[in-house]
Amino acid sequence: MNRWQAIAGMGLCVGLAGCAGTSRDTLYQVSTIDALLAGTYDGDVSLNALRRHGDFGIGTYDNLDGEMILLDGTFHQVKADGKVYAPDLRGETPFAGVCSFRPEKSFGWTERVDMAGLQRRIDREAPNPNLFCAIRVDGRFKTMRTRSVPPQQRPFPPLKEIAASQPTFDMADVAGTIVGFRCPAFVAGVNVPGYHLHFLSRNRSQGGHILAFELETGTAQVDVLDRFTMQLPETEDFAAVDLAQDRQQDLHGVEKEKAKR
Repeated sequence: MNRWQAIAGMGLCVGLAGCAGTSRDTLYQVSTIDALLAGTYDGDVSLNALRRHGDFGIGTYDNLDGEMILLDGTFHQVKADGKVYAPDLRGETPFAGVCSFRPEKSFGWTERVDMAGLQRRIDREAPNPNLFCAIRVDGRFKTMRTRSVPPQQRPFPPLKEIAASQPTFDMADVAGTIVGFRCPAFVAGVNVPGYHLHFLSRNRSQGGHILAFELETGTAQVDVLDRFTMQLPETEDFAAVDLAQDRQQDLHGVEKEKAKR
């Protein structure tokens, strides 16, 4: 059974997501991570339409213009200068995942933990690796390292080329919120297997895609999601992109390489 058949077995609704509202415990996704890796940066779903499917999530904006954070129903756009902006809700996204965040689990920390330690604790609290998890962590961070991406112009380069030189941001003693998802291994090519996390500072001035952090104190909330709905773009770029390639190596470089520096 290939990964597309596995997803179909979960009740995946491709391309018809707008026909009925997204139900509880559902991750609603626009496009695929492999399409984004290949350079399909044209938006196809408006932020207004995306928000009808959830109040919590992450993604990017039209032409890859920054990192998306949807928190408590409000969109935030972290641009390449590391600052947070309020996006035009008429604007579109080429890739995003959202849900209606209703956590079943909550737990806290009173001692310092890094990114790997946080993930291990979440794995213990939500031990089924074959379900999706929406993750929110509110706390104070000794350090937080993030990155963002500048807007792109045609001809669009693949994402790994952009990631090689995209700006990174180091914050110290900052309070804020982690927003993101843990996805099962079988969604490789469709979403990011494992953890994909973004950060928004409490004062809404800084954020981005998380590379590393040290959490001093905080509270984590986890919403386990057992449904997955994907809206595929109807753009010319998506119709032309080769999605038969295995881009996991590219994804690993995009997600991890700067975290090692």
